[in-house]
Amino acid sequence: MYGTSERLLRLLSLLQARRDWPGADLAARLEVDVRTIRRDVERLRSLGYPVHATPGVAGGYRLGAGAALPPLLLDDDEAVAVAVGLRTAASGTVSGIEETSVRALAKLEQVLPARLRPRVGALQAATVSLPGAGPTVDASVLTTIAAACRDHERLRFGYGDRTGAATERSVEPLRLVHTGRRWYLVAFDLDRDAWRTFRVDRIDGVPSAGFRFAPREPPAADLAEYVSRQISTAPYPHRFVLRVAAPAEVLARRIPPTSGVVEAIDEHCCRVRTGANTLDTVPYHLAQWGYDFVVEEAPDGLVERLREVAERFARAVG
Repeated sequence: MYGTSERLLRLLSLLQARRDWPGADLAARLEVDVRTIRRDVERLRSLGYPVHATPGVAGGYRLGAGAALPPLLLDDDEAVAVAVGLRTAASGTVSGIEETSVRALAKLEQVLPARLRPRVGALQAATVSLPGAGPTVDASVLTTIAAACRDHERLRFGYGDRTGAATERSVEPLRLVHTGRRWYLVAFDLDRDAWRTFRVDRIDGVPSAGFRFAPREPPAADLAEYVSRQISTAPYPHRFVLRVAAPAEVLARRIPPTSGVVEAIDEHCCRVRTGANTLDTVPYHLAQWGYDFVVEEAPDGLVERLREVAERFARAVG
């Protein structure tokens, strides 16, 4: 059994981890009765935490937004992650949060336990940020999308595709995926009745949230791999598959997830699925990998283009 103070902290942690909690579930987690949960909720309210209650047999509790921001509970790993994230925010891909990140970091480091400071300092000292020239995303857009993913709320937004055409999209958002350079939204497109991957920097303005929906079966178990496949092959008119004489983990270091999907075959070779806008650049791109490969699937003209370049290089060396 928990003591009162420990139980309150545990209750607060549970309310922060999930949007809705039935009272009976909270009571079972904390090994108390429902009446005790009601009393503990009142204690949290007196401390400034806006805990909303839903009456009835199936009623429950939800931690809502208040007039002021009460303290948050973070475990050690979460505190380190937040501190490092705030330190690198100024050079990241989210715009408009540089100054606020510094203020938030100052507050966090003031109360950061001494045992965690070496972890944050070591990671920051060992990291050098290389500013990129890629597109940035407004923080309010990301937070709106993230909240809709969490709460299963539909989103509507204007979207510019890769050809520049403007469209209106109504979607059921599933997850945000960050590739290191860009943010992508995986969502079910209601108008097209299919899963789609959207570049967040192409969303026009802040999306508007709508009705809640029942979550669908995700398009893949591994959404990072799914997005990698979508953005590395689907956008290209020429797609091909290669078997490469190199371990998957070695080749994956040469091929970013935005350029191809690497699948292990065994410890010595792997399969790469990728694409290109034009076949003229493919031979020179593949030559940079430095490994032998076999073409398994190819569009018309690729094999002939590879032979032509190989013969030209052979003539060049006599």
